[in-house]
Amino acid sequence: YHHESIKEGNAAIEKLGGLNNFDVDTTTDASMFNDDSLKKYSAVVFLSPTGDVLNNYQEASFERYIQAGGGYVGIHAATDCEYDWGWYGRLVGAYFLDHPGINDTFPNVQEGVLNVVVKDNAATKHLEAQWKRTDEYYSFKKISKDINVLISIDEKSYDGGKNGDNHPMAWYHEYDGGRAFYVEMG
Repeated sequence: YHHESIKEGNAAIEKLGGLNNFDVDTTTDASMFNDDSLKKYSAVVFLSPTGDVLNNYQEASFERYIQAGGGYVGIHAATDCEYDWGWYGRLVGAYFLDHPGINDTFPNVQEGVLNVVVKDNAATKHLEAQWKRTDEYYSFKKISKDINVLISIDEKSYDGGKNGDNHPMAWYHEYDGGRAFYVEMG
């Protein structure tokens, strides 16, 4: 599956780079996951990939990159890939379980109430403590106990959530020598 929002996501990340003085490259070419290419980057963004996206050699290079202090950012469907690679699941912090559907026009999109759990983080300091947002909300499985939750969702505010009172939507943690950040909103 290819999320239609990837094109707009790439443009948004490029704009953030311009506004915050960092360079951005985009690619769908998995062969870039090699030791020589990866060492050029401070962080790698997985913007809504699904399925098995890297081969064993590319996975090994990515592991070495993170172990050398590299950064990882997962956005939305980044939890919906690499199910057979346990190291990746621990890096991202959880795996996609499902997303509830409510209508035929936008079968997986609905309004929900998000809660900022940590208000003094660079990723959340500009946000209101609580806000309503329309998005495709995921429930997760294999949620790591090591993640630091930044934003959660109130499951009473939308239909179909399966993680209860502790339903994370954005988090970060250190992992295997590197650092990881994930945001579910897509």
